[in-house]
Amino acid sequence: MPLPWPTFTTWSRIAEGDRLALSDVLAELLAHGALLGEQGRERELYLLAREYQVELTEYLAPLHLLLVSDPDRPIFFLRPMPADCGLTARFNKAETLLLLTLWRMYHDARLELAAPAVLVTANDIWQRLKVYFEHIEPPTAAHLREMLSKFRFRRLVRVQWNEEAGYFGDTQVEILPTLAHTIPFQDLTAWEQHTATFLPPAPVAAEAGAETAKEALA
Repeated sequence: MPLPWPTFTTWSRIAEGDRLALSDVLAELLAHGALLGEQGRERELYLLAREYQVELTEYLAPLHLLLVSDPDRPIFFLRPMPADCGLTARFNKAETLLLLTLWRMYHDARLELAAPAVLVTANDIWQRLKVYFEHIEPPTAAHLREMLSKFRFRRLVRVQWNEEAGYFGDTQVEILPTLAHTIPFQDLTAWEQHTATFLPPAPVAAEAGAETAKEALA
């Protein structure tokens, strides 16, 4: 038996025929953090969410969740408030490094291309991980697949798996704009500052100090 509909004023205005579908909208947002409205049933839910955006926003506010609409694509996503990065609170270290890599790939691709879709392969991602975090052991194919599956559930990526033995690297990954909104770095400098926390300290200062000491002894 369904629970009673909320009685507060805002939600009492919602048409009887829209209530079940609006419940589905909330379930999708709270389960996955985003609603992708590009096709099928999700398209219908997206259009309904757009119609009742004010009511949804007011409902989510006490949970400290901000409902945000992507300006370029039919996507709603939730942003926890206050709007800090908060990566390590929700993801482990390996997942955080992968998210940082995907954010940078998305950022660079959008600078170079006007197309809204950013498509890469699993091998592209693995190679970038090695570039950005060269002192950290990159994930195995199985671990990378596990993390991408989690990000797909969170509506951060779309994945078309290549199931042919030995060809996992050809798996197609679309980095969705929800990822850039979930990790709201204002610019590349902010990304670099956060990424630096996972890198070993640079020995430059120590070497410079040693050279100074040699000069003083001389």
